[in-house]
Amino acid sequence: MMDHKKDTGSYLSLFAALSYGIASMAMVFINKAVLMQYAQSMTLLTLQQLATTLLIHFARVMGYTKATGFNVETAKRLILVSLFYNANVAFALASLKGVNIPMYIAIKRLTPLAVLVAGYFSGKGIPTIQVTLSVILTAAGVIIAALGDFSFDLFGYGMAFTSVFFQTMYLVLVERSGAEDGLSSVEIMFYNSILSVPFLLFLIIATGEFPDSLSILFAKSTSLLFLVILILSLVMGIILNYTMFLCTVVNSALTTTIVGVLKGVGSTTLGFVLLGGVQVHALNVTGLVINTAGGIWYSFAKYQQKMKNKLPRVVSDAEAHRK
Repeated sequence: MMDHKKDTGSYLSLFAALSYGIASMAMVFINKAVLMQYAQSMTLLTLQQLATTLLIHFARVMGYTKATGFNVETAKRLILVSLFYNANVAFALASLKGVNIPMYIAIKRLTPLAVLVAGYFSGKGIPTIQVTLSVILTAAGVIIAALGDFSFDLFGYGMAFTSVFFQTMYLVLVERSGAEDGLSSVEIMFYNSILSVPFLLFLIIATGEFPDSLSILFAKSTSLLFLVILILSLVMGIILNYTMFLCTVVNSALTTTIVGVLKGVGSTTLGFVLLGGVQVHALNVTGLVINTAGGIWYSFAKYQQKMKNKLPRVVSDAEAHRK
């Protein structure tokens, strides 16, 4: 019975990691495709969150999910999660308007470095030599790649780096709220989406997107291709939210980050040829290769560390069994 539970948990962890990786990779290209035709990124994010809120609400009313209804005390605990999540996505979407996909992925690969720094200051200790060297290699790759980026956009780079900061804070908070408060991934997603709506409505008004964004949206809706991409973006936004929360709750913030690094390998490769591609420069390609190698090395180092940490407990259990 215990083995069956362990197998089920392993399969769930694997499913959560794979589904998040695939959804995350697809979402980058879908959002880029939408933003190439519709630059109002805050309005796009607001529509995605409204779609998520309505879907979960109707699913709960019709009995398709056991997620509990809105609770004020729970909302208070999760308001920072919602704030950091939406700041992360908002800055990421803004960066995609000026940064090509390979460089965007390279900058977002700096998240593990930020997670480790946050962990150090929260008392988790100094990382291993391999982990430290791998994140340094990743960061060096970003610098080299940026020097060879023909389409360098200072504003876009600034938005991407800010997104890394908010993603780090968001991942850590989601792990705590899911594991310690006993909330399911659907419940976290529901609270995140419903709490984000007032914040996003304020943003689209403050940034001047509203009401022009709606008139532009209606004008664009005459194009069938745009409608298909927009609907796909809304659906994938829901799927990405769910798989990201599920991966963090079932595994850890670190595992979610590692999956994000690995899926970036595929995204970087495809980014050179899809949606118009990018101008190739030897320095840029070299930096991206170094950045990718650092990301893979980091993932391998963290996997080794995790296996090593598990070993003493396994030996202890075996000894206890013999007694």
